[in-house]
Amino acid sequence: MNLSTNKTIIRTADENDAVAILSLVRELAVYEKSEDQVTTTVEVYKQSLKEGKIFCKLAEIDSKIVGIALYYETFSTWRGLMYYLEDFIVSEKYRGLGIGKMLMDAFISEAKAANAVLVKWQVIDWNEPAIKFYENMGATIEKEWWNVKMFIKEI
Repeated sequence: MNLSTNKTIIRTADENDAVAILSLVRELAVYEKSEDQVTTTVEVYKQSLKEGKIFCKLAEIDSKIVGIALYYETFSTWRGLMYYLEDFIVSEKYRGLGIGKMLMDAFISEAKAANAVLVKWQVIDWNEPAIKFYENMGATIEKEWWNVKMFIKEI
């Protein structure tokens, strides 16, 4: 599904977009002061996109990828099918143009089309612009649960 407004085109990514996707993921990591934690490769992105392990909506302006909403299907044992938004970024130069809303709408449309009952993502507690954006969309910011992770393989 492709959406467009003015010069912005929202489209579904494929493995040929892996370099641009990883570049934006790195930009997000820099913003979140965690650049050194990005250890994956373009090849991992290519394979994961090709195999349908991850999905991504892209925002393009003049053939340049300026934003992404990268997500995957998962399951809530309490609710059912869920889409998890892993990374969401609009490149700094392109913020404030409505591109984030377009990407989020495309992501939510995909979840609805798949019959998901829930979409979920994280936001870092100091990212006030993002928190405000999500709250303006009607999202609920939960603060009760803590993140837990355990690395099983170092890359």
